[in-house]
This record gives sequence, C-alpha cells and structure tokens, in this order.
Amino acid sequence: MTPRLTAEFWVHAYLARLRLADIPAFVTARGDATAGTVLIKVNTLDGQAKAFQRSFDLMTGERAWIVLAEGADAEVEAALARQRGYDPDLWVIEVEDRAGRHLLDEPGLT
Repeated sequence: MTPRLTAEFWVHAYLARLRLADIPAFVTARGDATAGTVLIKVNTLDGQAKAFQRSFDLMTGERAWIVLAEGADAEVEAALARQRGYDPDLWVIEVEDRAGRHLLDEPGLT
C-alpha cells in the first residue's frame, strides 16, 4: 500500500514551493488536516481568477489539476463558497500572481 500524504502536509509543502518562487499565497479556508480536499484559487490581481481542483482520471489512474471555475474574481469566489457549502472540510489556497503562475503542473504537485 502506498502511503498518502495528509492534506495539511501537502498544503505546507505547496506553500513552501510557492515561497521559493516568490509567489504569494495564503490559506483562506482550513480544511480537515488529514483528508481534506484542496482547492487552489489563482488571483491575477486584475479582477480575474481561476480555481483548480484535483481530479482522478479513471482511465489512466492519474491525478491531475482541472479548472473548477474561471472568470471574474467574484464569480470564482462564489463557486468556492458553494464547494465549501457541500464540503466544510475543504482547504482553499489563494495564490496571487499577475502572470497566473501556480506551479501545479510541476513534478510532485500533480
């Protein structure tokens, strides 16, 4: 059996990687420390945002980050609020980067 990282451990590691790349990020909603799902909101500081959630591909068995919502910041915030309404154990991390960098496509974060 492959050991799983706790949600909190993954969040701390992700925040550290963002810090190393000089990308500001903040935990805006703290979820369950062991098994909470993590959502990433990328705010480009121009009124636009994009939210990502981790998905499992049943055909390949791989995990990938997919877009949950994108558009005006208020619309993305509303989508995140709806998700938190369904699952109060969610983590939400807000990344602030004008270029939209999030590092989710880097090795170890997929």
